[in-house]
Amino acid sequence: MKRTAHRHGTTAQYTRLQRKIRSAVAGIRGVVRFNAPLSEYTSFRIGGPADVLVEPADVEDVIRLVKQTNEQKLSLFVLGGTNLLVRDKGIRGVVVSLAKLRAIKEESGSVLYAEGGVGMPTLIGHAIRRSLTGLEWAAGIPGTVAGCVVMNAGTRLGEMKDSVKAVRIVLTNGEVLDCLAESISFEYRRASLPVGIVIGVWLQLRPGVRSDIEKVVKDYLRSRRETQPLTLPSAGCVFKNPANDSAGRVVEAAGLKGISVGDAYVSTKHANFIVNQGRASATDVLALIKKIRAQVARKTGVKLELELKLVGQA
Repeated sequence: MKRTAHRHGTTAQYTRLQRKIRSAVAGIRGVVRFNAPLSEYTSFRIGGPADVLVEPADVEDVIRLVKQTNEQKLSLFVLGGTNLLVRDKGIRGVVVSLAKLRAIKEESGSVLYAEGGVGMPTLIGHAIRRSLTGLEWAAGIPGTVAGCVVMNAGTRLGEMKDSVKAVRIVLTNGEVLDCLAESISFEYRRASLPVGIVIGVWLQLRPGVRSDIEKVVKDYLRSRRETQPLTLPSAGCVFKNPANDSAGRVVEAAGLKGISVGDAYVSTKHANFIVNQGRASATDVLALIKKIRAQVARKTGVKLELELKLVGQA
């Protein structure tokens, strides 16, 4: 009997995989979407389907999902950061969105506890209303709290590690672990954390004057709007800054502002941004990245490294 080929292998392999996936999400009370297009969940508006996309209802749901995914020996990927490009064939296994984990709690000593799915704009707004300073650097970053911790998100005004007091993680065995900031190694756009899902973060802020905080945020947002293409889908900065230089300056110096592949386009506002002008694919973006790196290396001698995180199947 002939076995039909499938993107997951033969029909028999696909059937086994589907059984494992359904076991992994059994009993989940949150949202479960099979073959979910990840373009709906990324800031780039690009990405193929996930075998299954899960939005856990709460922490207990996260624990159940992690344990069952681990038991089925399936891969698990958590959405949250904006600096992400999902390839066109999508992500195999279980993909998690923490969109329903969005509680913010105030604790003594100017500390906020934010669940992993809280958006940074929401968190900044909360801090402003409580006259708490320390997050102004994140104005304009659209990612989640969890995503910003995992990638140690930052701007020229500061980065996530400046505010993190502790991180709460669901480990792969379902245990919940609280990690103090001192035990976490924060580096440029990454944090060394135990393997698992960040479900909450304690942030040490400081009392401030609300009008002063609002002014800093407003001024920085204005500056970002003037210098970055914030009205079009993108994944933020594509390349890491070379030593003592700016990736945007290097790309511009190579004469690459405005070049495109398909609907993927190097912004004329900021050359370290690739924007999606409508129907760009991950293949378009990767082809454009390849072209930029080759021309920059040839014209300037600089070898650009990706800040953008690539995930999924080509």
